[in-house]
Amino acid sequence: MLEINQIYKTFNPGTINEKHALNGASLTLEEGEFVTIIGGNGAGKSTMLNAVAGVWPVDSGVISIGGENVTGLEEHKRAKYLGRVFQDPMTGTAATMEIQENMALAARRGKSRGLRWGITKSEKEKYHEMLKILELGLEDRMTAKVGLLSGGQRQALTLLMATIQKPKLLLLDEHTAALDPKTAAKVLEISDRIISEYNLTAMMVTHNMRDAIEHGNRLVMMNEGKVILNIAGEEKKKLTIEQLLHKFEEVSGTEFANDNAILS
Repeated sequence: MLEINQIYKTFNPGTINEKHALNGASLTLEEGEFVTIIGGNGAGKSTMLNAVAGVWPVDSGVISIGGENVTGLEEHKRAKYLGRVFQDPMTGTAATMEIQENMALAARRGKSRGLRWGITKSEKEKYHEMLKILELGLEDRMTAKVGLLSGGQRQALTLLMATIQKPKLLLLDEHTAALDPKTAAKVLEISDRIISEYNLTAMMVTHNMRDAIEHGNRLVMMNEGKVILNIAGEEKKKLTIEQLLHKFEEVSGTEFANDNAILS
């Protein structure tokens, strides 16, 4: 479903601020896989996710989604393949519009629209059932303005909107980092449920080592712009933070420097 083959990205080349963010990063995701990506600050994890999303062009290498080469596609053209949830809960929704209106916008994205704007009875019934999945009571508040929701509620709604059209690939960009621990745990639980129920292929960047271990069926660790560890199956299920740190040190020859990731 996703193939990243030897991608490179340098920011500010030829200047004093030159930064080699990706150095031959490669990763393949099969359909239905849920991969968590962890790494220290500057490891390249968010840069790789943004490269997949088309936020900026890569210098070289190939990115394919669903067997189609999207390397040269602009971000807005690539969006039809992707669902994305950002770190900031305010980013993925329109605050002045109702919950049901936000969902209607997401459901109609990329489709031809007439002059009439209205949500049909059948659409309302569909959104009502979908909102029940969140177990937040939002199905009974469909006419409420999204700006009245808490950060966790908005992030859960954004997750639902990002998956309403069953994207080929769901990108979760540190989507719980701005939430308190209890709310973050709830949003992660909802993420697991939606990904499993819809059999989505997903890629979650996180700064939290425990979350990277506990969620998804594969764990990828990055360092200096490339993938250095790829752990799946029984090995991932039994993995501890201590074992992961040891593996990182073995492969990289250095200590993992991000205390927040370890202590979260």
